[in-house]
Amino acid sequence: MAERLSGGCICGAVRFTASPASDEMGVCHCSLCRRWSGGAGFLGVDCGTAVEVENADMLGVYKSSDYGERVFCKTCGSTLFWRMQDGSDIVVSAQAFDTPGVFRFTSEIFVDEKPDNYAFANDTKKMTSAEFFAAYAAQQDPSA
Repeated sequence: MAERLSGGCICGAVRFTASPASDEMGVCHCSLCRRWSGGAGFLGVDCGTAVEVENADMLGVYKSSDYGERVFCKTCGSTLFWRMQDGSDIVVSAQAFDTPGVFRFTSEIFVDEKPDNYAFANDTKKMTSAEFFAAYAAQQDPSA
């Protein structure tokens, strides 16, 4: 999906454009994403590094691990991005896009951390935390 899409926070203080890597979205069920999103996990769209932000001074950043950080609007608190601290990858909240309905729900990660009190009806690829980290490591090491 080479198309640039726009989006923003609830109050409008932050606007962005992004080029999603594909028309797919996934959900992360880890405890941090569930707490951060206030729901059944973080519904995200991989945008690589193709995200441009207006009013970047309105972004709040929380370093949530040794490698990742969560980005939100300082004014209204809207969940916007999960990104690598080195800037090598940005996952945009699917619901922060102006047209979230363009994305197909295809994957779920950290399913071993998902509580039993909800389940999605979509037929998705499901990965445990160990499977996700193994797949990510393999992507980083082309000799693997």
